[in-house]
Amino acid sequence: MHSSFSELKKYLASKSGMRMSHVYKPLMPLAVIRRGGKATKEEIARDFVLRDQSQIDFYRKTIVHQMPGNRLERDGLLSLENDTYSLAGVLKSLTAEQQNEIEEVLEERINSYLGMRNPYGDNNIDAVPGSIRQEVLKRAKQRCELCGRSARDMQIDVDHIRPRSKGGSNDITNLQALCRTCNAEKGNRDDEDFRCIAETYERRDKTCPFCSLDRELIAENELAVAFRDGFPVTPLHTLVIPKRHVADYFDLYQPELNAINQLLAKIKDELIFSDASITGFNIGINSGENAGQTIFHCHVHLIPRRKGDVEKPRGGVRGVIPEAQNY
Repeated sequence: MHSSFSELKKYLASKSGMRMSHVYKPLMPLAVIRRGGKATKEEIARDFVLRDQSQIDFYRKTIVHQMPGNRLERDGLLSLENDTYSLAGVLKSLTAEQQNEIEEVLEERINSYLGMRNPYGDNNIDAVPGSIRQEVLKRAKQRCELCGRSARDMQIDVDHIRPRSKGGSNDITNLQALCRTCNAEKGNRDDEDFRCIAETYERRDKTCPFCSLDRELIAENELAVAFRDGFPVTPLHTLVIPKRHVADYFDLYQPELNAINQLLAKIKDELIFSDASITGFNIGINSGENAGQTIFHCHVHLIPRRKGDVEKPRGGVRGVIPEAQNY
């Protein structure tokens, strides 16, 4: 139909050429292109769901409230105010340990149902049994094994490391947990195994001063902690480090980068709220001995700045090479 690349591009970009009543038409070839030239109906359907705001609106306005919402309110599990659901009854006062147990029960119910329900018939070789799905998700601690996103934030899929279209099996050794976004982006052209990443988050070094901290923590999340610097450049100088023992910033996994950035943003807001004299920040990382790193456990400096704390602040972090600071 199109004899050249330029004609094809013009057709795809033209409203009169590629007529659209929805996003599905451009989404479908895009899904196939991004998967190396081949995509299953299941993969294309997942892309449709991720990008179809009308479906999201339908579920938000109709399905969420009319189907499970009303019953869960009557059962005293949830309460609705305006457009927001909140926990109610016993669910409202769970300890962290109890919450994890309840989440596991609910995930098991979901995966059991998905394992029993086969919308494509008994010959669907891609269907992963519910019991195996549950084991894969337990192993991954209900998190995406690539980006670290929790099942609380997005649907986590059980993905074939070696795609079914390339001969991969449903054996648990060929399965990993990926969120919908990472799974869609990975496609069947990528057979990278991300399972080992989650295991490394527990890595510690007994000889490392940052792995065996005896300082008071001022903030913490699952993969990072924050504490005041022992030799502050300015008052309230703070360090944010990954819990995993890793020397170099450039060796951090994406979930660790996310965790560190979350703490940096949180602490920045708290410092500004508590100290009105703070008018800026330097954020610094020493990567390697020749860059000034002395403790080889990655750490990010958050240094509050105040008007007049130095005579000429121009150049900021360029000051690591003193003669290059002024330009």
